Amino acid sequence: MGRRVVITGTGIWSCLGTNIEQVKESLYGGKSGIGIEPARLEYGYRSALTGIVEKPKLKGVIDRRLRVGLSEEAEYAYMASREAFANAGIDDAYLLANEVGVIFGNDSSAKPVIEAARIMDEKHDSALLGSGLIFQSMNSTVNMNLSTIFHLRGVNFTVSAACASGSHSIGLGYMLIKQGLQEMVLCGGAQETNYYSMATFDALSAFSIRMDEPAKASRPFDKDRDGLVPSGGAAALVLEEYEHAVKRGANIIAEVVGYGFSSNGGGISQPNDEGCVIAMTRALNDAGIAADDIDYVNAHATSTHQGDMFEAIALNRLFGGKKALISSTKSMTGHECWMAGASEIVYCTIMMQNSFVAPNINFENPDEYSKNLNIAATTVNRELKVVLSNSFGFGGTNSALVLKSISD
Repeated sequence: MGRRVVITGTGIWSCLGTNIEQVKESLYGGKSGIGIEPARLEYGYRSALTGIVEKPKLKGVIDRRLRVGLSEEAEYAYMASREAFANAGIDDAYLLANEVGVIFGNDSSAKPVIEAARIMDEKHDSALLGSGLIFQSMNSTVNMNLSTIFHLRGVNFTVSAACASGSHSIGLGYMLIKQGLQEMVLCGGAQETNYYSMATFDALSAFSIRMDEPAKASRPFDKDRDGLVPSGGAAALVLEEYEHAVKRGANIIAEVVGYGFSSNGGGISQPNDEGCVIAMTRALNDAGIAADDIDYVNAHATSTHQGDMFEAIALNRLFGGKKALISSTKSMTGHECWMAGASEIVYCTIMMQNSFVAPNINFENPDEYSKNLNIAATTVNRELKVVLSNSFGFGGTNSALVLKSISD
């Protein structure tokens, strides 16, 4: 039997708040973090909708020599990771004395690439680029910066798997600990929010254009949905081997008991229900539990027509007639893309610790696929012992994670 893997620290920086307490209040209250950024329309977007994420103020917090290599998403990740380590009772002395790994999900770093290209186009002199842009522009910008700042000397790599990146990072950290290869791994996901990064999504007409009511624009599973709303920030979790956590007196938040994955093997942007079912089934089998045991499903549902339809079909196949409540927190956050699979695990732990299911806001008119789902359209006060969280992405990558409240 593999070793048990637990979560001992969580951190969040999102449009719902910049710490766990703020986000808890937003989730419970069904508060939307979506707004309008007029500069997107000026830049050429069809839609100005976006998650409104506060920019961290790091001057005086991190030495300038370390700040220079931080991209936007790495700044978010630093803030989330700092909170996660603090909540886990991990300080600098511990990090200097012990091996801790880092696996983060990230799939773009557009702004520094464009800034570097602009300088070269205008000045034709690479000496003007400075040293920071190279470290900001790589997909591995997040974990390379976190490993440097926090002295992390264990496993160290980035997961690049579209909108399942954050979820897969947790799944891989879970596997490494379970197999005895690591004792502790910082996992998470990060997503830049600048308008450079999402223009190509807008080109696909993937975004909602319901700009007259931003808080109602993201409508997962609702018949009147018209596209997703881009968002971002970062989420971080400290994963730890159970006995190791107990020995150091850590506060255990939840246990990761299952990880499932699959690939659709079809069209690059075409979802299907079979891949979703395979990932969820593998996660349940890995956890050794049945669909009947799940109290809550945090759906991937992004408010797109095809994606929500196929996930609804998959959820009906596994959870139709079962007790599990279902909601998509993207109704409040928009689609946090590369960080979503990690942030939604943080959201799940908040719900588990505070005994409630966050609402799928804006679910007013079910369609033929969602009408049979047990969707929580308002906040439900309920004890949650076992939850499942879905993440799916372009290229057909699917990930599912199962969490369980801790027991001896």
